[in-house]
Amino acid sequence: MPSTTIKLKDQSLYVDKAVIDGQLVEAISGKRFDVEDPSTREVIGSAPEMDTKDVERSVTAAQNAFQTFRKVSGRERARMLRAYNDIILANAEDFAKLIVAENGKPLKEAQAEVVYAASFLEFFSGEAERTNGLTIPAANPTSRIITIKQPIGVVASLCPWNLPIAMAARKIAAVIASGCTTVVKPAGETPFATLTFCHLAEKAGIPKGVVNCITGLKTTAEIGKALCEEPRVKKISFTGSTAVGKLLVKQSADTLKKMSLELGGNAPFIVFEDANLDDVIPQLFATKLRNCGQTCTAANRILVQKSIVPDFVKRLQGAIEKIPVGGGKDPNVGLGPLMSERGVDKVKTHVDDALGKGATLSWQADKSKYIKDEFKNGFFYPPTIITGLTSDMQIWKEESFGPLSAIGIFEDEQEALQKANDSQVGLGAYLFTKDIDRAWRMAEEIETGMVAINHGMLSAAEGAFGGVKESGYGREGSVLGLDDYLQIKTLNFRVAPAK
Repeated sequence: MPSTTIKLKDQSLYVDKAVIDGQLVEAISGKRFDVEDPSTREVIGSAPEMDTKDVERSVTAAQNAFQTFRKVSGRERARMLRAYNDIILANAEDFAKLIVAENGKPLKEAQAEVVYAASFLEFFSGEAERTNGLTIPAANPTSRIITIKQPIGVVASLCPWNLPIAMAARKIAAVIASGCTTVVKPAGETPFATLTFCHLAEKAGIPKGVVNCITGLKTTAEIGKALCEEPRVKKISFTGSTAVGKLLVKQSADTLKKMSLELGGNAPFIVFEDANLDDVIPQLFATKLRNCGQTCTAANRILVQKSIVPDFVKRLQGAIEKIPVGGGKDPNVGLGPLMSERGVDKVKTHVDDALGKGATLSWQADKSKYIKDEFKNGFFYPPTIITGLTSDMQIWKEESFGPLSAIGIFEDEQEALQKANDSQVGLGAYLFTKDIDRAWRMAEEIETGMVAINHGMLSAAEGAFGGVKESGYGREGSVLGLDDYLQIKTLNFRVAPAK
């Protein structure tokens, strides 16, 4: 059996080898890398450190499988996705344990992620039969024009570490529904849940080579570049930072790939004085502290109308103080670690920068009191609230990706809108008000791809997920997300007039 400290109900679900053409394989080089639990820095296992040679064989497997899978009917692919959904949910307990071990998030969050991941399989099972074309009235009376949609081909699915199974599922479900095939590359920090997810595809009746998964930590950039430059790869789907997204676009330019880029966010969380704060604070938790603030849709700039700032801060502090902090295995824990020391350093830098530019430290948890000795080596940063957020501070321009609540003020609707749009990125935004007219006005004018009104959640399998400006392009999830895996072909028939 593979060596690991992760204990599962079904230990065979711990997969520490790559999945290529239905086989569990090592890197051609034979190299491996260690994976750590971020709450303790304990090594929990290892995975193959793959390189360009492994990219070549995985793309070959995907390309070969595509020749037949593209011809499988939509109804049959729908059946596969429903079976896949059932298998994932049947093993939800073990998937949650894998996520907790490698990502560190609380058990309840990991369990919710498994259900969320499976929802994409279920949703796209319904869309697999609905890749409809159009009948277009022709100006020429002897012409008949129709369009059909066809799978684009091999897709490189590049996934982040913050939602290791959900982001893979969102891409893989659309791949299967559309009739494409894929090479999945999970983040090196969190390979295991994704490897298991891909390994189980064959049990759902999905042919070998349709879903392949390769791993790497130090070789991530090398693998990404090879996939971008590989002419047999027709599409890149990437979730990650804006900087890396821009690099992938450049690397894919010579082969003119279709791309879906879900990049960085800097979400404004706007609270007007008429909002119900009893409802707002729990919704803020849903977006700000989920996965310890490490999501692209996390509230980053909390903008509160001036008259309610003192009450808002008091309520927020009181709520955060009640959250148990620690390792995710404890079912009572509500806030886990950050993913890396670099993440801890970034939050600290943002706090120091803000305080140096006039912000006020309203509250910070005492790390010595709330972190148990067993987690003293983990990547924890104390939950923190600062007020006086202004546009010259780093956190105004960059995602904190941590448990830092940075609060700025606004006087009126116009100022709130101006501050919300003062960003180079535009993924999501949150708006809280009882005024329906204001809600419509603001939602239409906020420069983001998604706006949640009186709600702390933006994503659902049936919703179109994606951003504007430097948050990328393309959409994932929803019927619109399926279109990103299809290409349109126009058929123009000549119909001779009757004699």
